[in-house]
Amino acid sequence: MRRNEYVDDGPRELVPASRSHRERPLLRVHTRAGVTIAELHGEIDIQAVQALRPRLDTLTGDGVGALAVDLSAVRFLDCSGLALLVRAHRRVTERGGSWALVCDHPLTLRILRITALTAVLGPAPTLEQALDSVRLPNGPASAGE
Repeated sequence: MRRNEYVDDGPRELVPASRSHRERPLLRVHTRAGVTIAELHGEIDIQAVQALRPRLDTLTGDGVGALAVDLSAVRFLDCSGLALLVRAHRRVTERGGSWALVCDHPLTLRILRITALTAVLGPAPTLEQALDSVRLPNGPASAGE
């Protein structure tokens, strides 16, 4: 394998490392059951993190209530992506907000386990399960819709 290529975890093909992150938006934000949901898409590496950090900082700023970060559409997550998740978690919890993470990708879950971040970030396999664990600012855990 050449240095500027890696194996994608989808169909086994070589994908140039310089492939644009702009194939589709990296972040889609919406609300459900009073929870802000940040859906990340594609490959979350250092280049993507540079674009995502300011947007997640806005979502996790003062007044954050409940945030669920959904990694269901993420194909690749490197250490800078892990740092982004830890930063977002810290910003939410330090401001009294509630955090949830959706992740069902086996390799990403393995990285979370190896780095002992499973206990910190608390991944759930589905958005519904993640929403069930979220405590809204004015009450108990939300009811997923």
